[in-house]
Amino acid sequence: MPGLTGEEIAKHNTKESCWVIVHGKAYDVTDFLPEHPGGQKIILKYAGKDASKEFDPIHPSDTLDKYLPQNKHLGQVDLATIIQDEPESKPVDEVEIARLDRVQHIPPLSSVYNLLDFEDIARQTMPNTAWAYYSSGADDEITLRENHAAFHRIWFRPRVLVDVSHVDLTATLLGTRSSVPFYITATALGKLGNPEGEVVLTRAGYKENVIQMIPTLASCSFDEIVDARQGDQVQWLQLYVNKNRDITEKIVRHAEERGCKALWITVDAPQLGRREKDMRSKYDAEAAQVQDDESTVDRSQGAARAISSFIDPALSWKDIPWFQSITKMPIVLKGVQTAEDAIKAVEHGVDAILLSNHGGRQLEFARSAIEVLVEVMDALTAHGYQHKIEVYIDGGVRRATDIIKALCLGAKGVGIGRPFLYAMSTYGEPGVVRAIQLLKDELEMNLRLIGATRISDLNRSFVDVTNLSAHATTTPKDHLSNQAYDRLVTPKFLKSKL
Repeated sequence: MPGLTGEEIAKHNTKESCWVIVHGKAYDVTDFLPEHPGGQKIILKYAGKDASKEFDPIHPSDTLDKYLPQNKHLGQVDLATIIQDEPESKPVDEVEIARLDRVQHIPPLSSVYNLLDFEDIARQTMPNTAWAYYSSGADDEITLRENHAAFHRIWFRPRVLVDVSHVDLTATLLGTRSSVPFYITATALGKLGNPEGEVVLTRAGYKENVIQMIPTLASCSFDEIVDARQGDQVQWLQLYVNKNRDITEKIVRHAEERGCKALWITVDAPQLGRREKDMRSKYDAEAAQVQDDESTVDRSQGAARAISSFIDPALSWKDIPWFQSITKMPIVLKGVQTAEDAIKAVEHGVDAILLSNHGGRQLEFARSAIEVLVEVMDALTAHGYQHKIEVYIDGGVRRATDIIKALCLGAKGVGIGRPFLYAMSTYGEPGVVRAIQLLKDELEMNLRLIGATRISDLNRSFVDVTNLSAHATTTPKDHLSNQAYDRLVTPKFLKSKL
C-alpha cells in the first residue's frame, strides 16, 4: 500500500494542523504543540516537512512511537515525494570554517595524555550548540569550577617502604565487581557530540570493564543502549521521575526486565537550573534575526530545558516506599548534598546515595561533592550507619588523584561524565577507551606513590583535609583546566541595518 505523499503532508503546516515527518513516518503533532517543552516555534519550523535532522540529536528514535497517541500516527511516507527545501543562502561563517579546519587536523590520539586534553580539543572542535550544552553550568558557573578546585585543597600523606610491586585497582560497586572504582555516569544527549550517541560509551565500557549508567534523557533509546551491551556487562539506570507515575513505573519495570542492576533516582532537579551558555547558544541559533515585534522571538531555554518539562517537582521522601514496592533493584538517591539527607536516606532503607550537585548545573553555590563527603561520612559514623549505606560522589573529577582522595574519605566509587563525552565527541570509541586507560594508569601510579596496594587500603589517614571547607583558601593554579574552561560571554550586539 503506497504511503502518504510529501505533497499531502506539506498542506499541514500551520498551528491549526501540524504534521511532521520523522524517520519516514508522518505524525500529527497539532495537539502536542502547546505542550512541547522546547516551545512551538521549533516544531512549526518543520511543519509539513521532514524534521528528522532536528529531532535526532535530542530525542531517542522511539520517542514519538512510545509517547504520542496511536491515532496521531499517520503512517509511512513515500520518501520519493518529499519536497526538499532549497538550501538557505547563508553568509560565510569564518568561525565555523576555522572549526571545521581544526576538526580535520585534530591531534593524534596518542598525543592526548589526560582528561583535560580531551576537553580542550573538544572545546575547539565541537559544534557550538553541543559544546554549550555539555560544558555549561548554572548561573555564573562558580559551582562548576568549584567542583574541580575543591580537590586541590586536599593534600596527601603518603606512606613509604610499602611493597607496591602489585597494585589491585578492582572495586565492588553495588555488588558488582568492576575493574576500577569509577563508572561512566549518566549524561544526556550523546548524539550532540557523536552521531552514534550513548552506545559508544556502552562499547567502551565493555572493553574496559567499567559500569555504565544509562541516562533518562539519552539520545539513543534505552533499548538501543541495552542492546549494545555485551557479555555480562553491567548497566544502571538513571531516572528523572515523570509526573505520570504510570510512565515512571513502566520505565523502572522495563529496565529491571532488561537486566539493569540498580536504579539511580535523581533528586536534585525539581527544576533544571539556568545554564546560560546553553541558552545563549540556542537563542543565537533559532532567533538571531532582528524582528519588529520582539514579543514574537522565541527566547529558547536551550537544549536542557527543551527535554525536561516532564520532571515531577512534587517528588518527595514519601515516594521512596513506592519505588521500593515496584522494583528489586538497589535504589540510589542521586543528588544528596547534606548529612541530614544522608541520614534520612539510611532511615528510609535506601541502598546508596550519590553526593552530587549535578555537575554544577543546578543550584549555584552548592558545595562540591568532595566537601560534602567529609560531612556525610562523619555523620554516618556518629550514628553507626557507615556500613548501612554505600556513598558515591561525582563532579569535577579529572585526575586519578581526585578519585583516590574521594576513596580515602569514604566513597565507594566515583562517577565521571563530561570527560567521556568530550573523548567520544572528538575521537569516538577509541577516545573513550583511551580516557579510561589513562585514568587506570594514573590510578596505578598514584596508589604506588601514596603507599597503597589495593582500593580497600585507602582511608582518611592518607589525606589532609584541613583546608577543604575553607572556600577562601588559595589553591594552586590549574593551568590545563583554566585553558580548557570556556568563559561565559555577555550578549552580542546586533549589527545595524543601515
